[in-house]
Amino acid sequence: MDLSTINIFAVVVSALISFVIGGVWYSPIMFANSWMKENGFKEEDMKNANMGKIFGTSFLLALVISFNLAAFIGPKGDFAFGLFAGFAAGFGWVAMSIGTVYLFERKSLKLFFINAGYQIVTYTIMGGILGVWK
Repeated sequence: MDLSTINIFAVVVSALISFVIGGVWYSPIMFANSWMKENGFKEEDMKNANMGKIFGTSFLLALVISFNLAAFIGPKGDFAFGLFAGFAAGFGWVAMSIGTVYLFERKSLKLFFINAGYQIVTYTIMGGILGVWK
């Protein structure tokens, strides 16, 4: 594959979109309280975290994810294929990998659904963006 066909602007935008989705997904209006409870986190834990490092590193990781998803979709993909490819990657690879790890770590099914659900939704939307935006 010719990586020069990847739209870097679309890669950056889809990485940023993952933050928007995460901001809503892990907010108090959705799953923040359940996510914190299932992880055993307290408000103080969140306040003491190095959020600059966490968000900065997370954005770099989102760029890598987005770039790889763009390469996977390829230059001939369209919106529908991008959505499908994003869903397939999010559900078939990421969520199932999370599930395997959670089984060995004995994490709750509730936490699995919260985290895997975020990944599936994020990959699907990123895939749609990358598929349509050449």
